[in-house]
Amino acid sequence: MKQFLLCALIAGLSHAAFPQNMILPLWEGQPPNFRENNQQTFYDTTDIVRVSDVRYPDLAVFLPSKKNATGEAVVICPGGGYVRLAYDWEGSDIARWLNAHGIAAFVLKYRLPGPENNLVPHQSSLLDASRAIRLVRHHADEWNLDPGKIGIMGFSAGGHLASTLSVHHDAGDPASPDPVEKMSCRPDFSVLLYPVISFNPEFTHGGSRRALLGETPGEELVRYYSSELQVTGDTPPAILVHSGDDRAVPVKNSIAYYTALREKGITASLHVYPYGGHGYSLAVGQGYLSTWPDRVVEWIRYLHKKKK
Repeated sequence: MKQFLLCALIAGLSHAAFPQNMILPLWEGQPPNFRENNQQTFYDTTDIVRVSDVRYPDLAVFLPSKKNATGEAVVICPGGGYVRLAYDWEGSDIARWLNAHGIAAFVLKYRLPGPENNLVPHQSSLLDASRAIRLVRHHADEWNLDPGKIGIMGFSAGGHLASTLSVHHDAGDPASPDPVEKMSCRPDFSVLLYPVISFNPEFTHGGSRRALLGETPGEELVRYYSSELQVTGDTPPAILVHSGDDRAVPVKNSIAYYTALREKGITASLHVYPYGGHGYSLAVGQGYLSTWPDRVVEWIRYLHKKKK
């Protein structure tokens, strides 16, 4: 009887009580840079959940218990070469790990450049990442967050998106009628896992570059999306994790961004593991490589202790 009453109580609670079950649309109505067509979002669940042809972006909310919450938050951008999203492998699995350390997490299902519903293909992903940070900051009080401790995390091409927002952010539009758009989209820190950073053909990931910019992008656009060339004094601190034997995205990507941050006097940490290749998520059961999550949590705590 007691078990029945407990189940009934849980079933009767609102989504607000269990916000990890909440998925919020990023935009009210149609998102910007969007045109309607008949293309549908596709889900492949063969081994991991892969999402492609995203039409309407959303944000999955994962909050730790209030007693464990540190006030820190991370928006997660799964990778997939700007063609698909490794939604659980580099998204919801990561969110649950962050929750275990008291960190709120938000998995971003962002639009990809390929679907025909994009007006300007390369703009939609960055618009969605910007909106995600604004939305989390807008809900900071409701979700027990510190609005000055909201970071972004990205894997592979998702790392490119995270670094792009880190170098191309704004303070919000105070004149906007939308309260979310009044918020800054500047991440307070970034966590970049085997990220694509540069579109320099000498060491970029050719598939991500082609998917985002097409076969023959102009030099100005290539430079705009090469984050190591866009770092300023207002770029947020970053921790980068890469493997020296990564053949898909050369480790030079992370080294270039780390070097650019250090040249501007920005706090940065770089961890290069001798093995691991590309796309290892939490690296469960992979020995030394599986320690990268510990390094990230330690760094986030160091960063916020340093700010006090």
